[in-house]
Amino acid sequence: MSADRKRQTRAALSMLAAVGLFAVMDAGLKLLSARYPPFQVASLRGAASLPFVLAWALATVGPAALLRVRWSLHLLRGVLGIGMMAAFVYALRTLPLSTAYSIFFVAPLLITAMSVPLLGERVGPRRWIAIAVGLIGVLVLLRPTGEGMLSLASLAVLGAALAYAISAITVRLLARTDSTQAMMVWLMAMLAIGAGALAWPDWVAIRGADLWLILGVGVAGGLGQYAITEAFRLGEASLIAPLEYTALVWGVLLDLSLWGVLPDAITWVGAAIIVASGLYLLRRERVHAESEHP
Repeated sequence: MSADRKRQTRAALSMLAAVGLFAVMDAGLKLLSARYPPFQVASLRGAASLPFVLAWALATVGPAALLRVRWSLHLLRGVLGIGMMAAFVYALRTLPLSTAYSIFFVAPLLITAMSVPLLGERVGPRRWIAIAVGLIGVLVLLRPTGEGMLSLASLAVLGAALAYAISAITVRLLARTDSTQAMMVWLMAMLAIGAGALAWPDWVAIRGADLWLILGVGVAGGLGQYAITEAFRLGEASLIAPLEYTALVWGVLLDLSLWGVLPDAITWVGAAIIVASGLYLLRRERVHAESEHP
């Protein structure tokens, strides 16, 4: 039991670190989205992280571990990663980080729900109710206002959340056979190459002044990808997914410091409903784990 608790603690800390790193990366992506097309930004994100990830993978497990993988799942994860990143970058062109995060918070609810049929994890009736309450919070956020259901940016975030949730489940499946290093390398490679191919017809020349920003995105993204891959490898998806909600704190701080904006009242209400449901899910998971391991 002690070893299991340590494993879950490591998973939780990895998730918290990943959320903070991805928030810093997303701020960089938002800055880049004002000057470059979404697929190009997605490609730059993958290409900027790939050298760091590849060097670490070769130094720790060697090339053989990167080639003996389940290619079909890696390809699926690559397609999901391209779609998720491009959609999210598109949304960031017009939405504040905090608003985009609040809508994206549907992802942990989806992960918890999908962990039942895809991973065989148990989710009780109280947790299903919490998921339903969280979805009501999403509807509050998406009510027909300027940033509501009629907003393509908001719908793009929803699409990104769905892709993220499916990708997180594939990590748990891949972790049974493939190394963390292989998962990271091939996701970054497919993101760089696949999104780059889609962006090529409308490619915009990169300004020299943006190189430091691209480098920062690469470092934060590489470290964040490692942390989140480890989190889902070590912990139960339905336990650690709600920790994604800490992104709202980062979003508000970054919005205020970089763009001088704060969430409106509807964003706060919708986010509060979703976060409350997520925290309840986290509490129920702990109770469930303790009842199974007295």
